[in-house]
Amino acid sequence: MKIVVIDGQGGGIGKALVAGIKAECRNAQITAIGTNSVSTLAMQKAGADKAATGENAVVVACRTADIIAGPVGIVVADALIGEVTPKMAAAVGSSSAKKVLIPVNMCDTFVVGVNDTAVSNLVQLAVARVIREIE
Repeated sequence: MKIVVIDGQGGGIGKALVAGIKAECRNAQITAIGTNSVSTLAMQKAGADKAATGENAVVVACRTADIIAGPVGIVVADALIGEVTPKMAAAVGSSSAKKVLIPVNMCDTFVVGVNDTAVSNLVQLAVARVIREIE
């Protein structure tokens, strides 16, 4: 099972996802893709098996992913203060992978109907969903 975790900015959400998935399933093969080198490094330090940075890395990883996880902004062009390019958003959105998206109401993107829940709790829910998909 190929799990791709995508994040930007400082990589905090991606880092928490990688660490949480690895804690629950040590054998999970995780490729971390950062929109910048800081986020990539954070996810790599959290235990990702492979890591890369940038638009082309997102496009290539999404082609063969079974599960893609990250903040909801990874499917919105120009999200994360412009770090998500239109090609990145299209690659994630058009991938046949199952997508586990964390509804972070930031950068002028709001997911209506989602309670104000701490990001750490949302990450725990996302990790649990990924583990269910692995099993």
